[in-house]
Amino acid sequence: MIVVVGIGADGMAGLSPDSKSELQRATVVYGSRRQLALLDDTVTAARREWPTPMLPALQALLEGVDGDVHVVASGDPLLHGVGSSLIRLYGAERVTVLPHVSSVTLACSRLGWAVQEIEVISLVQGDPHTAVRRGGQAVVMSRDGATPAALARLLTDTGRGDSEVSVLEQLGGPAERRRTATARDWAARPPDDVDDLNVVAVRYLPDERQLGVLPDEMFANDGQLTKQPVRAVTLAALAPRPGQLLWDVGAGSGSVAIEWCRSGAGCRAIAFERDEQRRNRITDNVVAFGARVEVQCAAPESFESVPAPDAVFVGGGLTQPGLLEACFDRLPPGGRLVVNAVTVETEALVAQWYSQQGGELRRFEHHRGEPLGGFTGWRPAMPITQWAVTRR
Repeated sequence: MIVVVGIGADGMAGLSPDSKSELQRATVVYGSRRQLALLDDTVTAARREWPTPMLPALQALLEGVDGDVHVVASGDPLLHGVGSSLIRLYGAERVTVLPHVSSVTLACSRLGWAVQEIEVISLVQGDPHTAVRRGGQAVVMSRDGATPAALARLLTDTGRGDSEVSVLEQLGGPAERRRTATARDWAARPPDDVDDLNVVAVRYLPDERQLGVLPDEMFANDGQLTKQPVRAVTLAALAPRPGQLLWDVGAGSGSVAIEWCRSGAGCRAIAFERDEQRRNRITDNVVAFGARVEVQCAAPESFESVPAPDAVFVGGGLTQPGLLEACFDRLPPGGRLVVNAVTVETEALVAQWYSQQGGELRRFEHHRGEPLGGFTGWRPAMPITQWAVTRR
């Protein structure tokens, strides 16, 4: 059995009797250097610091061990912590977790925030831009003392410099400290003494949250953009599910990849785009929305170096020899492929694949009302032929 004990910055004094008892009967305790240092002399077990990388040590945790293995972890081990990793590896029946109060709950208690109304974001392993939001409140779990300044700079650079940032250090311990500033002020004068054990509570301002498919003008683009009405039906055809990976091939501005990431918890995407300027523009859009999108260059040349997708959207480059076949071949059974065609040549290719693989073939046309002299007339957009198929 693996027993995971959550511990706070107040060390042994803050532990429940059950947690203390588990650690005092342990024969070996794993943890980070900081967590192991919180144990007092009543814990006589051998102390083993996690190596880097950590995953191989987790996989070998029970090898050659007679009896239980104990692990200490910060706060609640099931909140972006090692407890979740161990349960994935060994199963819930072989892992017991004794949680402490999480840093997220402590931060909310200091600020008077309702825990159920905030988002929890971990930057322990994640890229800093994935904590950028266009409104709302979040508690961001930091990688180290440099995380608050990096996040403040990103918020400022993406037009969220008025956001209220509270950095809370050593929560629950004798050295607890809280400092609050706007993101703009923190980025301009970042303190050089931020403790590595910190979380960042952010109220994102201005609040520009919007549900549903976004207006076109919210994306930086050069006209190579799947327009809002077509984007809506494309997302419906792709049918994203939580935690799934999308390949956005011929991504243009990255709008479909970003909408995919906004659609559900844990959704992420890889955007493939040959044009360097457009790749840079995709990156800017990704940062502005805090989306989990990796930007790649050529397709299908880059396909072998990235994880296989749950779904693929092809919005450009369809006539490139072998592209559609390469996309279809990388899909797992049950994976979804959606192709939007706007030219006669791409329509012919789509019709050929439809005749071979089945699926659903649709054609969309829409018109916009625009000024016509002193009146209003209808201006048609280019029709879109869409093929959607689930691989058997």
